Amino acid sequence: MPEQETPSTESKEEIVETPPEGEAPKGDEGSTEEKPTKETVPAEVLRQKLTDANAEAANYRTKLRETEAKLSSAKTVEEFEAATADLRGQIESLERQILVGNVAAKYELPPALAKRLTGATEAELEADAKELQKLVVPTAPETLSGGLTPDSGEDFDPVKAAREARKRRY
Repeated sequence: MPEQETPSTESKEEIVETPPEGEAPKGDEGSTEEKPTKETVPAEVLRQKLTDANAEAANYRTKLRETEAKLSSAKTVEEFEAATADLRGQIESLERQILVGNVAAKYELPPALAKRLTGATEAELEADAKELQKLVVPTAPETLSGGLTPDSGEDFDPVKAAREARKRRY
């Protein structure tokens, strides 16, 4: 008589590993911490930034074409050196603008004062920025009340407030 296979009585159970003490289980890693809320930027601001970036990119493309034309038309060493000297001057001015912008941002100077920074090195620019920062008066908020005005003129009635809250709830 042939032997019949009997179904296995063993059930397939999911094996759950316990993490060492002091560690959270792998599935619960972010559940205890609050996730940062995503900041939203208005569409107009994004459109303006995109327009500015596109204009800047177009400006760089035209400069690239002009430079390529200058370099390709250079037939002598002197013409080539003149073209590269012009490029070096542009590079130095752009590097200076970036350096001044970074220092001004570091010391929270307005753009009008950032233009007035003097110095050849970063240390000189930072020293000048520190001096200008002393002259900048931080703007104070319009009100410091925090949104609550204790002298609103009317008395607070907790019973009335509770009724209003119930009406809004149901």
